[in-house]
Order: sequence, then structure tokens, then C-alpha cells
Amino acid sequence: MAKFFAFSVILLAATVALAEGTRTWEQSSFDDFEKGTAAGIAITSDGALQLAPSFRSLYVTPSTYTWAMDTDSEGNVYVAAGSPARVYRITPEGKASVIFAPQELQVQTLVVGPRNTVYVGTSPDGKVYRVERGKGVTPGNKGEEPAAQSKTTVAVDPDYSSSVVFNPGTKYIWGLALDKLGNLYVATGDRGEIFKVAKNGEHSLFFKSDEAHIRVLALDQKGDLIAGSDGSGLIYRIAPDGQAFVLYSAPKKEITALAIDAKGNIYAGAVGEKRAPSPGAVPIQVSPMPVSPGSQMGLTMNAVPATPPPVLSVTSLATAGGSEIYRIAPDGSPLTLWSSRDDLVYALAFDNQGRLLAGTGNKGHIYAITGPDQFTDLLKAPANQVTAFAKAPQGGLYACSSNFGKIFVLGPQPQTEGSYESDVFDAHIFSRWGRAQVRSSGPVDLYARSGNVDNPDRNWSTWQKIDVLNQGAVSIPSARFVQWRAVLHDGRTPAQVESVIVNYLPKNVAPEIDDITVQVGMRYQPLPKAPSDSGASGGGAQANAPVPPAIHDRDSIAVHWSGHDDNDDQLVYSLYYRGEGDSRWLPLKKDLDDRFYSFDASLLPDGGYTFKVVASDAPSHSPHEALTSSKESSRFEVDTTPPAIQDLRGAIAGDQLRVSFRALDGFSPIKRAEYSIDAKDWQYVEPVGQISDSKTEGYDFSIPVPAGDAQEHVIVVRAYDRFDNMGAAKVVLRPRAGSSTAGK
Repeated sequence: MAKFFAFSVILLAATVALAEGTRTWEQSSFDDFEKGTAAGIAITSDGALQLAPSFRSLYVTPSTYTWAMDTDSEGNVYVAAGSPARVYRITPEGKASVIFAPQELQVQTLVVGPRNTVYVGTSPDGKVYRVERGKGVTPGNKGEEPAAQSKTTVAVDPDYSSSVVFNPGTKYIWGLALDKLGNLYVATGDRGEIFKVAKNGEHSLFFKSDEAHIRVLALDQKGDLIAGSDGSGLIYRIAPDGQAFVLYSAPKKEITALAIDAKGNIYAGAVGEKRAPSPGAVPIQVSPMPVSPGSQMGLTMNAVPATPPPVLSVTSLATAGGSEIYRIAPDGSPLTLWSSRDDLVYALAFDNQGRLLAGTGNKGHIYAITGPDQFTDLLKAPANQVTAFAKAPQGGLYACSSNFGKIFVLGPQPQTEGSYESDVFDAHIFSRWGRAQVRSSGPVDLYARSGNVDNPDRNWSTWQKIDVLNQGAVSIPSARFVQWRAVLHDGRTPAQVESVIVNYLPKNVAPEIDDITVQVGMRYQPLPKAPSDSGASGGGAQANAPVPPAIHDRDSIAVHWSGHDDNDDQLVYSLYYRGEGDSRWLPLKKDLDDRFYSFDASLLPDGGYTFKVVASDAPSHSPHEALTSSKESSRFEVDTTPPAIQDLRGAIAGDQLRVSFRALDGFSPIKRAEYSIDAKDWQYVEPVGQISDSKTEGYDFSIPVPAGDAQEHVIVVRAYDRFDNMGAAKVVLRPRAGSSTAGK
């Protein structure tokens, strides 16, 4: 087992002490590393960088799509392709020739049999052809026309001839499998049938499914045929006599790939959400996007309509529900090994170590699956989809791709060198970069660079190599952005990087108060604090902390504010007030953790005021480094004193009761006045001038009473100022002429 060690690298000419305020940027998980750019580097699911298997281009075909491949006894690989439809023969040295060019739109599948005979399935409305070395055209089945390469202008290898072996009379031919006895099995779509074609050319219906399509085929060690369907995602085991048994009904709708290991475990890739099938539905297809001259070809993933598109292709996995890989043990028990919402399984195979490999799209990744939720992202091919694998000489694997149609050789040896560039880290603030702490093994070189724009190609600093073993000091400029790069080399101890931590110290900037809101006549009910709230919240946490709702309380004043700190520091606030015309700010409350405060309004004399909130990042910094900022509120007014009622007088004269008084307020205008006689309802009364807009208003009004009324009357008056403070007084009137009692 490799022995891991930790080393630290100084990224500044002077050591940066890890004082309060130092931050760290850590990358140590698959999700972290997946954000970077790997070249010859594999990423494991438990978060490690390793050298990937060697991966080189063997041949670039003129076709846009490649769908299937198989090899012969000499290590030559045969590739089924579309747009244009071809079968390519490629030697281990990369020399290629076209050996078959049908009139159909796609060569969808192929398999190599004895004496390097190649059986080919075409679509749509396709046939099964035999392609083999030999001059002249071998006659096909009775009534069938020979292959059409003689009618096309493409240069077809004259050493090869073709003939029709079988015409299934169905829309799609999805897969072929050849057993040890030379029987050829043909998986078709449209009616979900599997046909058996004997060596002598006799054919028969081998299996009829209630699914619309049989998508993939494989043969196990016992000679049973394993088949996967589209529609309900069924995996069948079909005995040589045609008796079928459903091994598994997958959660996904379509089985797209099969592989069987030496122990008899069946591996299946599946895609898409199950839904009610529509009549005549076919698997979702990959079709070319319209492109302008000189532009790159793209893909659009759309469900195939009732009339097939001009290009038939392998199932697209860009459907709702993503994809999964299952393992079905020899006893029939299923297990989900891998799932993804984004990467879409096209092909399965085993490498020379016995690991299950998955070719995916639409980012062209190849994964090695080693157990439930254990995998390695081996590499990203320079194409959109990795669609098929085949054995290559010396323990390697051939891999083919679509968009564009390319052939690669994978492994078996690891890369001699690989590099990985991390994602660009944004500190959001101009920062000093401290040490990088790395857990690794084997020969690894580390580099770093920094810049002040998010694109490293726009005049960043150059890569600075770090002497990881001797902790050599390397200086990179202080800046907002940083990136690290690891170069792994092949060696006696396998190179591996498990984690990288970069320490940095953001330049402290003052916090900012964004706005202040004052509500006169309101009060806050403080929310209970969780234990973790005490002294643990940074500026970001405080900025998102809830402000409790304000409730009505005419005797209170509520104020709240919002702010932020770009350093995400913990903040404290102080609240000050200043009366109109005053020059000095007076403290109201200091060292507030909350962003709100309410208090008794009577603590302030009537008048106009302004609040000031001061924010400080002192809890996160030493005293000489702490910064503050402040903001003033808009002017507001406080009036808690009710109006005074003066000179309240009343008299009864005949059938009239006459009342007069004055209402005075020391700060705000009188808003309105009312009276009540003998505890009856309140009645509005206008001032003498009718408009109530002054701090002093006079009132003089008469109330009719019955003639000869000899009763005593109680008159109560009240007046309100603009802040709804209310003052009241009363007068008792007796029936003796001219007699009255002053307001009480």
C-alpha cells in the first residue's frame, strides 16, 4: 500500500501566520476535482487524482457516427458507422479501408465470426449482410438483391464482397450476436422480435417480446442469450430452445448496453424514465442539427416521430431520469452499481484488470465501475459520445465515438505523465496567498498562479513551480483569483493526489450598511436564539438572519438595518441618535449582534431625529486591523405628548348649548377634535378656521337642546395630534342661566 505524506508549500516570500481571518480553499472530493480540467488524469469517486490509462487516437473516420465494433483474430477492428453508412476495417497500426458501403442510411451493428467473416445489420428497413474476403459477390438468400457497394462511388476494398444473409422485414436492426455453433441472433425493433439465422442460411423467429424493441444482445457462458428491451427496461435470459425468463425489470425504460463477466454476473446500462408507450414508438434517436457551411456539426436529442428521421442511430440517453448501471448476480439478485443524472451510458466492457468500463455521453467520459457507488472517471474523449468497445491487442481496448466518428486505443499501460488544472478559485476580495497543503504520494509536481480576472488566459501570473519536498519559497502575486496545477508522473510508487488546501488572507475591507428603516409606533418581539448563534455567526450568516415582524405599539420606536461584509466577517453594531439642530451623536445601544432594535419612545423628547448605525468587524480582527462604517437614517419625528385642552367653557341659553375650547400641542399640528354629550357617541367638530393645520386650534360650536330643558349635561371633548396622541377634558352644565363648571 502506498504510504501517504503531507507537505506544505510557501506561496509567499514571507510566511503568512495563520492569524484570525485566514481562510482556506480545499479540494478533496470527486465533486471538487470534477470542476477542474484533467489531461491524462483519472478522478476517483472517493476524491483522488491518479494517472489515467493511455489513450490515443487510432483513426478518424469520415462518418459522423460510429455505433458498434468487433475485432478479428489478427487484432483488426471493424467499425459500424453512419453518415455516411460504412463498415471500416482498421489495423492495429491505424491503416483503414472501407469494406462495405450499403444503400441504407446506417450500419447499426456488426459482429465478427469464424474466418473473419463480418455480419452487418443496417437500418432503417435494413437487412443482415455477410461481408467477407473473396472476389466476386456471394449470392444472398433466395429473392434477395446483393449488396449495393458496386453502385456507389465510395472506394470499397475490392478484396471484400457482401451478400444478404437475412431480411427480417422489420424497421430496425439493433443488435447481432453469434454463438459457438455459428447461429446468428438478430435483435429488431418495431415488433420486439429476435430472429435466429443458422449457418446454412435458414432463419426463424426465435423470440417474440411484448416490448416494441429488443435493443441489445449478449451470450453467456452457458450459451443462453441475454437481451435488453426498450419500453419497460426488461432483461431477458433466453435458453437455446427459445424459452425466456425476465431476469430483471429495471427502474429505467431502456436497456442500452450489456456485458457478462467470467463469473456469470450480468451488467446492464439503462436510461430514461418509464412512461406509457405510444403506438409505434421507437427509442430516442441522435440526429444531426442543421449547420451552416463551415460550422461544427452538433447533436439534438429528440424523440423519433412516427416517420423515422433521415439518420438512424444509437439510443440517446438525454432523457428525463438519467442513466444507471445494474449488476445481476448468477443467482438472479440485482444491484444498482452506478447512477448519473448527466452522464449517459452507451457501452459496457471489461479492461485487462477485469474492471467494468462504461462509455458515456454527452461529454464523452469513460468510467471504471469497481463497486456500488465506487467508480473512477478515467478520461474524457475528444468527442461527445463513447458508443462501443472492443478488445485490442496486448490487453488494450478499442473505443469508438460519435460526433465525431473516431477510433481510439485505451490502455493497457497508464499514461507516463498527466496534468490537472484546478477550477479557478474566486476569493471575492484581493487576497494574499499563503501555503498550499497537499496530501499525495508518488512523483507529483505542484504549480500555482494568480490573477485579477476570472479567465487565466487574460494576463495572469506565470505558473510557479513549488519544491514540495524542500518547501521552497515561491512568490505569486496577491490577487483575487488563484489556481493550482498538479503534474503526475509514472513511477515505482503510483502518483496520487488526495487533497489540496490553499491558505489565503483576504485584505480586510470595511463592512457596509445598505439601508436603515425606522418605524415609529412599532416594536420587535425578539426571536429566541439557537445556541450556535452566540458569537459564531459571520457577516454572511448575520446578513441572512431573520428580522422578527414588528408589532404595533404606539409607545415604541423600531429600527432595523441591512448590511454586508465582503470578508464575511462577524459584525457588531452600535446605534446612535441625534436631535434636530444638535451637533453631537448620542449612544442609544452598543455592541448589538442583531440587525434590529426597539425601545420606549418616551425616552426621547418630542422632536425630529436621525439614527446612525455603525458596523464593526472587530470580532474577526485584531484591534488595530478592525474597520467600521456607518450610515444615517432619514429624518423621523417623535411625539409622545398629548395635546392640552384649554379654556373649555359651556353654557345653556334657551334651546342651545354652546361650547368653546382651545387645543394646543407642543410639537405637531392638531389632527382632529371630537365631543360627546351625556356619554353619547363621539361627534366630529371642526375648528374655527375649518382647516386643522396648526399646533393651536380654537373650537366654538353649539348643540341644540329641548326648550325649557332643566337637566344637567356633561360635555367631554378630546383632541388628537398628528401622532394620534390624545388629550381630553370635560365640563358639567347646569340649567341655571349663565352658570357653568370648568373642564375637569
